[in-house]
Amino acid sequence: MFEKVNGKVVKVNTGAAGGVVARKGAMLFYTGDVSFSPHQIAGMGGGGMGGMGGGMMRMAGRMMAGEHESTMLAQGNGEVHYGLAGLEVHVVQMQQGAVLRVEASRLLANSAQLQSSIVSVASSNSGGGGGGGGGIMGALRGAASGALTGQGMFTTQLSGQGSAVLLAHGGFLELQVGGPNPIVVDPQAFVAAYGNVQTELKTAMSWRDAVGRGAGEAMQLHCVGQGIVYVQASEEKL
Repeated sequence: MFEKVNGKVVKVNTGAAGGVVARKGAMLFYTGDVSFSPHQIAGMGGGGMGGMGGGMMRMAGRMMAGEHESTMLAQGNGEVHYGLAGLEVHVVQMQQGAVLRVEASRLLANSAQLQSSIVSVASSNSGGGGGGGGGIMGALRGAASGALTGQGMFTTQLSGQGSAVLLAHGGFLELQVGGPNPIVVDPQAFVAAYGNVQTELKTAMSWRDAVGRGAGEAMQLHCVGQGIVYVQASEEKL
């Protein structure tokens, strides 16, 4: 579906892809009969909750809206070229039943037929059934992790059969998860997880960090399970 033109640009035939969802402002040029319209990613529900529960849902909803990137839906018969801010691109071919979790700021585009939603980082178990403290309380607990690491409180989840395009500074590293030891990643270098990958944020702080003599790697993201973790060759936040 998506084809790399070079390291920073992809192209896609919107008719063959069945429509494309992409970051607003990422379209570089197109040929053919293509139309563009605003697109809304499904998020976390919560309508009809009153009292304290409803208040927390509204609070989380406002924070979720702050994490979401505006997207546009491209439909019709034509070829569209996408790129953003000179960032490196990587195409992920998704198979039925697989799950991709990626921060909204690091997702350039995806096939429109993929199911998309915004989920709490507290329940980031790709392909799993949760167990990571999900729900609204898990979402609120995830805010602290997001503030400490520079990651967002929410992340975008894609599932189904199709393809997605990731963004990164300085190129991509593709790490296989599934060995006897976890893959340990700097949270600011983490881009996405594909497959049945569970992520857990851990602290490695010691007395040296407290007095300013630590190694500067106090927060670490441990990745276990089966799948792939994508890391950028930079700690710069997109």
